Amino acid sequence: MEAGGSAEILARPIGIVSHPFGINTIMMTPTEREYVITQFAQTRDLVKQTFGGLSAPQLLYRPASGGWSAAENLEHLIVVERRVFAGIERLLQQPPDPAKRPAMTDEQIVAIVGKVVEPVKAPPQALPTSQWPPEQLLPEFEKARQKTSAFAAASDGDLRRRFLPHYLYGDFDCYQWLVLLSAHCRRHCAQSEQVKASPGFPR
Repeated sequence: MEAGGSAEILARPIGIVSHPFGINTIMMTPTEREYVITQFAQTRDLVKQTFGGLSAPQLLYRPASGGWSAAENLEHLIVVERRVFAGIERLLQQPPDPAKRPAMTDEQIVAIVGKVVEPVKAPPQALPTSQWPPEQLLPEFEKARQKTSAFAAASDGDLRRRFLPHYLYGDFDCYQWLVLLSAHCRRHCAQSEQVKASPGFPR
């Protein structure tokens, strides 16, 4: 190491490292990383609690009032988690965009996405299409969540200056998409609990 190299490293602010594109890289802070890892664990357990032990007729049941079945809600979670993870991986191979700003704060994403206030129509690419049999849905979610959890635990990428557009709300940075995934799980678990509570749900 050249003289003064170690002093330069120690002088860098926490969470910022040298970037191959010639600018600083903004990493997750320890607090941010702990938050998403904890939320991923909590919502993984919530998904197991919501969908685990349901029979195929229970998973496939649709209430008379309309809306998705529990299976469709779970398939949607899998599809979105996989698409978001692939999008983040793709963006990390490209230069960041420091000129962009997120459309809302992390807290607003949790508040808006995590609660069922009114139905929101998913974009066509995220709609459930029965691509897995009911008994395979929970294992597929586990596989997808394992990947995102491992990524959140180990990533040193510049997540705050790379953006993916949300089809309704505008641009979110890649860290915010990790936040969204857990809030999204809470939303669709709540919707599935409503299905399970409907009068015609198989017992």
